[in-house]
Amino acid sequence: MHTGLVIRKLRPRAYDEAIYVGHYFRTGVPVVMDLSALPDAEARQMVDFAAGLVCGRGGDMDRLTDRVFLLLPAAR
Repeated sequence: MHTGLVIRKLRPRAYDEAIYVGHYFRTGVPVVMDLSALPDAEARQMVDFAAGLVCGRGGDMDRLTDRVFLLLPAAR
């Protein structure tokens, strides 16, 4: 049975792709953010961005692996 749950997996290759993480999260879509393609400095920036997004918009962020995070928007 299909529940209709949509989860978006993103693997940014540059920090400027944070816009896509923000877009999906703000529209209520959980995001799996895989930072394995980013250099360390940009990966830290992306984690900081995601933490601010989660704090400002509500929701939760969980680390799944060293460089993979799950961003869960607040329940509607």
